[in-house]
Amino acid sequence: MARNGILVDYQYCTGCYSCEIACQSEQDLYLGQWGVKVLQNGPWPVKDTTGNETDKYVYDFIPSFTLQCNLCPERTAKGKKPSCVHHCQADIMRYGPVEELVKVLEQKPWQYLWVPPQG
Repeated sequence: MARNGILVDYQYCTGCYSCEIACQSEQDLYLGQWGVKVLQNGPWPVKDTTGNETDKYVYDFIPSFTLQCNLCPERTAKGKKPSCVHHCQADIMRYGPVEELVKVLEQKPWQYLWVPPQG
């Protein structure tokens, strides 16, 4: 049986936190527990073409999976996507066999692959 995982193209994460909320609801997690937690990196000032800082700032948002993530086996057994993938508003998450996701990752390394530990 093929191992499955989630490929995250975090370059386009908008920080909407839909994946966090969907996971907490699906897994019935307590407050302060996450299967996926969106981390905020930044803010950094934006520089203009001359190298001077402007009054604008940028952030990166990175969905980070925890050991609470089990890829929603009840959903995936029915042919559905894990809850976080299904509810991702920016459509930056892909679920599937690791072998297929690695091929996509090789085309664009600015992503990461989450494969939960077995057992």
